Amino acid sequence: MIDIAVGAAVGVMSGVMFWVFDGLSYGLFPLLTLILPGSAALLHALFYFPATLGLLIVRKPGASAYVLLVASFVEVVLGTKYSVSLVVIALVQALAAEAVFAVFRYRRWTLGVTLLSAVAIGIVYNFYLLFFYYQAFPFFSPRGLIGTACELLSAVVFAGFGSWVLYRALAKSGVLTRFASGR
Repeated sequence: MIDIAVGAAVGVMSGVMFWVFDGLSYGLFPLLTLILPGSAALLHALFYFPATLGLLIVRKPGASAYVLLVASFVEVVLGTKYSVSLVVIALVQALAAEAVFAVFRYRRWTLGVTLLSAVAIGIVYNFYLLFFYYQAFPFFSPRGLIGTACELLSAVVFAGFGSWVLYRALAKSGVLTRFASGR
């Protein structure tokens, strides 16, 4: 039962954070795109790093989906330009994160597995964007290649290393001692 509460807390905090980032993205993403088309993807993983963080903390199948669903619902309730499509992509991102940890049977909670999970989310989200938002740009166009490189870099930095560092800091502080992730 406590896992559900922790997952919900991470989800609510993430949803509020998403809402703030969403507001900042109105000015920042177009500016980055103006500087270098595709470079706005450097910040995309800020929206999906809770997928890996939730799994690292709760360490149960479905944790990523639960955290991202709660976060996306919070963002939708607070108001977002993406509406309900946000919930769909949250599920897709969570499935990518869960798939990697599932390959390791939810028994390996290492930086390497976290990085693989982050890269999986980045790949899935990149193709989602190319398919639904950037149809005018082929994958092998300069915008497609720059966007892909930036998406993967963002995934590694924020969803991989970022969630790992945050998880380790929480574990070191003693907040997670009631969980397997804190021992």
